[in-house]
Amino acid sequence: MATGPEARRGEKVALVLGAGGARGFAQIGVIEALEARGLDIVAVSGSSSGALVGGIYAAGKLAEFRERLVRLDRNQFLRLLDPGFRLAGLLRGERLVAAMREVVGNPRIEELPMLFTAIAVDLQRQRVVWLRSGPLWDALRASFAIPGLFTPHEVDGRLLVDGGLLAPLPITATRLAGAHRLVAVDMHSWPDRPPGDLLQPEDDPVPRGRTRMGLVELMSRSLDTMQAQIARVELALDPPELVVRIPRDACQFYEFWRAAELIEIGRAEAEKALDAAGY
Repeated sequence: MATGPEARRGEKVALVLGAGGARGFAQIGVIEALEARGLDIVAVSGSSSGALVGGIYAAGKLAEFRERLVRLDRNQFLRLLDPGFRLAGLLRGERLVAAMREVVGNPRIEELPMLFTAIAVDLQRQRVVWLRSGPLWDALRASFAIPGLFTPHEVDGRLLVDGGLLAPLPITATRLAGAHRLVAVDMHSWPDRPPGDLLQPEDDPVPRGRTRMGLVELMSRSLDTMQAQIARVELALDPPELVVRIPRDACQFYEFWRAAELIEIGRAEAEKALDAAGY
């Protein structure tokens, strides 16, 4: 009888992908590491950039998306952003979604080869929404509609924004998938902090040397601060069987053009977590 890591090959897991802006691309590396260890990912849920990566993975197009993504430099990425001044957000997001849809297509969620849930927030009703049916890109666009940055997205008459506002690490939505174990990717970890450390925000290391912020950085840091605290609570209330921790200082919230580097960070952190857990 096989024991140790070999005994766990083929083990069914559900994947929880967290919100975290550009850091979300590290989750591509996490998925690649999990698959390399022979784990069978049967369901995935995600918020914001976690929903983006998770939805593309559930559609079976992650390899193609990754190939396109790592070729984008800063200027090429910025050309995909369409200003939405005078609207309820700095960016429309239409050009960006169109470019990604060329690679992924636009299947319906209920027709995907694995269970997928995108998390968004209904602003009018002030509650979390689990999107499990309908066009994939409607769900993804709603889930990463960062307030103030991207315009809100309407789905079935509901005005939806970034799922990370209320559920940056959607553990509850993923638990219902019925997989044997839960693997969560925490996007708000400080380097070298012991696993499970739930220090209060005022105990976090304080970045030095810069006191002025532009509008985008101010928005991103404010959202990041809120998401970090909520994710901390989500992990404490319902601890997953395995947590992969992506350092909060891996990149700035908006540095989406650093995908290749972030993917490698995600793979390295996943390997570290898997080794520690005996996979």
